Amino acid sequence: MNKVILMGRLTRDPEVRYSQGDNSMAIARYTLAVDRRFRRGNDGDQSADFIGCVAFGRSAEFAEKYFHQGLKVIVTGRIQTGSYTNRDGQKVYTTDVVVEDQEFAESKSVSDANAGSFRASAPSPTPAPASDAGDGFMNIPDGIDEELPFN
Repeated sequence: MNKVILMGRLTRDPEVRYSQGDNSMAIARYTLAVDRRFRRGNDGDQSADFIGCVAFGRSAEFAEKYFHQGLKVIVTGRIQTGSYTNRDGQKVYTTDVVVEDQEFAESKSVSDANAGSFRASAPSPTPAPASDAGDGFMNIPDGIDEELPFN
């Protein structure tokens, strides 16, 4: 069984490209900084692993629209390895997590409060949130029903 579950913060905005051909498909690449459970060394510094993720299709479009640097997300998927020969003729080995599911790991208000310490550039435009229902859950903004990655 090849199953991965990660929770971490995006190190930068996703890089999105579109495949060529009749059926163009979005491909999003992003890196998650995932904290390790235990601290390394005597200095007590928290260490992290930086894990490359790749999403395809609607998941990639969702990442392009809503993911930004510093956002905490949960990703499930599978590990995929590969290799290629670079311009210098050296073989390069790759390991990525192919995203099967991705979701927010914190509320928008917490994410916005933490964004200052993670985001160096201006925030990407996002839809205006609906008013808070007071029950602890965020309302879905108006007008994005057909853009949600699930039915």
